Amino acid sequence: MSDALINGLAGAGGGIIAQLITYPLQTVNTRQQTDRDLKEKKKKLGTVEQICQVIKNEGWERLYGGLTPSLVGTAASQGVYYYFYQIFRNKAEAAALERRKMGVGDGSVGMLSSLLVAALSGCVNVLFTNPIWVIVTRMQTHKKSSKSQPGQELLTAPDEEILAAAEPPPFGTAHAIQEVYDEGGVFGFWRGVFPTLIMVSNPSMQFMLYETMLKKLKQRRALNKKGNNGITALEIFLLGALAKLGATVVTYPLLVVKSRLQAKQVTNGDKRQHYKGTSDAILKMIRYEGLYGFYKGMGTKIVQSVLAAAVLFMIKEELVKGARFLLTSKVKSKPP
Repeated sequence: MSDALINGLAGAGGGIIAQLITYPLQTVNTRQQTDRDLKEKKKKLGTVEQICQVIKNEGWERLYGGLTPSLVGTAASQGVYYYFYQIFRNKAEAAALERRKMGVGDGSVGMLSSLLVAALSGCVNVLFTNPIWVIVTRMQTHKKSSKSQPGQELLTAPDEEILAAAEPPPFGTAHAIQEVYDEGGVFGFWRGVFPTLIMVSNPSMQFMLYETMLKKLKQRRALNKKGNNGITALEIFLLGALAKLGATVVTYPLLVVKSRLQAKQVTNGDKRQHYKGTSDAILKMIRYEGLYGFYKGMGTKIVQSVLAAAVLFMIKEELVKGARFLLTSKVKSKPP
């Protein structure tokens, strides 16, 4: 089994576990990002209050709206990203060693090379998986009618039966796919791909920061008198959290624009809430919402992203270690 495949599978496994843990926060955050209410006096609810509101008005299952395609998307994204990241990383390391033979550099992959490797991996990932995330955004932002409206407690049994029959079926993956296709055709599944491609700087920054901090930590451990340069799962967790925090703060406005484009568009009514493309969305947000509009829900996103990234890195590293240990054990157990 190649090193790239091990990293790809480990990344997919870690991504799924991180997604399951943080999904309710992700759903609330997507709703915060796509909130297009232009009233300045609208009461702003905190993350916990919004979670409680969703549970009360729509049911707890709406916090996990789009979970199935999201898990598929997470596994695909992490798998594709880590697979190509390892391939490009191996090529970068080979190139660095070649330069060292020519007397240039110390044979290690520099910060700029790490950034380029992560960016290329991110671009490949975006082009492959963008349709999945358009569907997930639609399902997360779809709002089910309240479970109970004022006055409904006075309804008679026949009225309740009529209401139950009139209630639309659950908004599932097939409904989201049909909605996207009806709205924009095949190209509708790649809405928001431009800001998403620019957003590859997020994992690029994340991995650059992560690997830089990890390298320095290993170097510091190597200088230890005991010679113990092993990194614990908790340290991996903290390094992943710090790396994701730095990357998220810088690239968050692009994430908001992407979510606005991928959510259901307002085709009639207030044209200020309808976005024709990336530039149109940016200009309308600046004009009608100000800079604040680009940072809606950032607090929720930081908590969700940092927690998810930290869990992802920790699980991935442990899975890679376990896989390598098993492979090494099998090789050693083979008779000569």
